[in-house]
Amino acid sequence: MSDTLTMSEEEILGQIQSEVSDNRVFVFMKGTPEMPRCGFSNQVVQILNHLGVEYGARDILTDPRIRMVLSGWSDWPTIPQLFVDGQLVGGCDIATEMFQNGELQKLLGVEAS
Repeated sequence: MSDTLTMSEEEILGQIQSEVSDNRVFVFMKGTPEMPRCGFSNQVVQILNHLGVEYGARDILTDPRIRMVLSGWSDWPTIPQLFVDGQLVGGCDIATEMFQNGELQKLLGVEAS
């Protein structure tokens, strides 16, 4: 992932689209998987880690324009944003609910635990 501070908003959008299309599972979050910077981002990371799913992640706090461009593109206002197979699944509440009822495991093709 390149430094977005020197990129135009169009270039940031292109990078967002590439990250989503190049990774089966991708999460835009506050912080990193190793060091989440909000409880909601941490919750989504914990779910994905619990399921043993490989995923890409982007810290939206590195450049405020990432969040603005992302939210405009996805039409989803909150962070984190979880994408699977190029489609927005939702934020923390939706990912948690889907995990609890087994829908997320089914979507990801992993065994319910």
